[in-house]
Order: sequence, then C-alpha cells, then structure tokens
Amino acid sequence: MYKSFYHLTRNPFDLTPDPTCFVPTVRHNEALAALYYGIRRHKGVVVVTGEVGTGKTLMLRCLLQLFKESSEISYAYLFNCRLSPHEFLHYTAADFGLKVEENTGKSALLLELSRYVTSRGLQGLTTVLVIDEAHNLSMELLEEIRLLSNLETNDDKLLQIVLVGQPELDLKLDSFELRPLKQRIALRAHLTPLDEQDTERYIQERLTIAGDSQRAEPLFAPDAVKAIHQYSRGFPRLINTICENALITGYARQLLTIPQDVILGVARDFHLNTNGSKLARNGQAESDQDLERAKNFFLDLYAATQRGTAPLSQPIPVKAGEHESNI
Repeated sequence: MYKSFYHLTRNPFDLTPDPTCFVPTVRHNEALAALYYGIRRHKGVVVVTGEVGTGKTLMLRCLLQLFKESSEISYAYLFNCRLSPHEFLHYTAADFGLKVEENTGKSALLLELSRYVTSRGLQGLTTVLVIDEAHNLSMELLEEIRLLSNLETNDDKLLQIVLVGQPELDLKLDSFELRPLKQRIALRAHLTPLDEQDTERYIQERLTIAGDSQRAEPLFAPDAVKAIHQYSRGFPRLINTICENALITGYARQLLTIPQDVILGVARDFHLNTNGSKLARNGQAESDQDLERAKNFFLDLYAATQRGTAPLSQPIPVKAGEHESNI
C-alpha cells in the first residue's frame, strides 16, 4: 500500500522470518558464529536463548539456509515441542528422510536413527537436529535428547543438537534433574535486545534491503527513531511492528518523513509503554494510600459509633481521579 509512495520494492518490516532481511547485529553474529562453529566442529549440543522477539527464529532460518547450500549437512528441524517421546522420535526420523511407518515402535525408531547418524558419521558427514521453541520441551523429551547426544565415537559427536528457546530453557537446563544434559552442552549464546545505535542501524538496513537507497533525508526522523527504540525496548519484532504501522500512517497522511508524533500514536494504539513498571509502582502506591485512608475512616467511624455520635452514613475519603464517586 505504501511501497510506491515511499519508493520501496518490498515491505521492509514484515514479521515473517525471511533470511534475506537478516540484519546481523554484534550479538546475532556471535550467536550465529557459535552455532555454525559448534555444528561444523561436531561439538555436540549447542544452546541459544533470548527473550520473545529478539530474532531467534530468523537467525535459525539463516542457519538452515547455510545448511541447504552444503551437500555435507543433513538436518531435521523441529518447531513443535509439545510431543510425546514417540511422536518426537517419529517426527525426527521422518524429517531426516527415513522411511518409517506410523506404527513403528520406539525401539525401532531409535535403531533407525542410530544407523542413519552412524553411517553418515563414518563418511565424515554432519547430521544436525535443530529444535526451535525448545523452552516448551518437557523434562521427558529433554531426557530423550540427552540419550540421542550419546551417539558418538571415541573422538567425535555423531549427532549435533541445537536447542533454541526463551530464557525459561536456561532455567530448565540449570535444574538438578537435567545436570547430565547440561554437562553435555558445548556452547551457549544469549540474544539481547538492540541498543539505540543498533536500532537505528537495523531500521536503516531493513529499509535499504527494501530499496530505500537514494533518499536524501532519512525516512524516519531522528527523534522518531529514538521513540521507536524507547517503545520497542530494542526488540526487533516490536521494531518491525511499530515501523510497519508508522509507514501506513505516514502514507495515509502523505508524510515524506515519519515524525515522532506518528510513533507515539502507534505506541498508544498498541498499548506500549516505556515506563510501565514505574506506572505500576505509582498505581500500587496510590492504591495502598486509598486502603490506608479507608482503614482509618472505619476505625474512626467505629470509635464514633461506640460513643453514639456517628451519623448513619458518611462518605469514605478516596483520592479524586478514577474513583470520583464516594462510597
């Protein structure tokens, strides 16, 4: 809708994880390098964690793209972790291209996987199991993954396992029950939100990928970029959401440059707040003050009743504002 107006060849802020739109920040480069190094060097288990919207899935898609370009790497990609152990093994075997029947038993699935991974290992080939949303893995499935990590020779890990998920995954892996799996982790990386400088670079590079390369003035004004960082808190997914809606608003208003007030409007529409914790604390403090006033009122009312001097009805004093009416 706005592409022709802003002379763009594609939507620069699509939420779909398209590898062609990957903007490599320092932390993303570090995580991607750790993944690729761990897999190519047959280190075994590699873990990457990050909050919602930090770009984990997009980074994984870039990694899988690299795998597709290599004839030496075979991978299975699991994105639905809410499976039983049997379903997990069946899906993994099928995604590796093994011919398994729906009623194939667990022991037969393990045998097929073991033969496949061992055969490839003897040929010097790399076999990878990639698990996205790994924080949703049950303890039972994590134990199955630990057992799969035992596929090894005296000097090489035959199955490379990549676990990618939210910080809850770290909590699970740090639990006492999973210490055998934790000890098998060779590399760990953590994705953090972008700082203000990286946010500005991220926005500009996404625009450049979309064809915005000959503009004299930046499409987003400097104060608008600052507001985008504040309201997105540096999370790429939120940056995309804010920028996409800002461009739609800018097109509707025929604005050649997106000003700060458009960003503030988008933030209001999506109920984003830069200091929600402060507001929550203030709200709790006001609530406590109201409660204290009400308590004192009832104590005074009770004392007056005992003296026989209290009126039949008195208003409870509360702070004017949301509670305008007296109780």
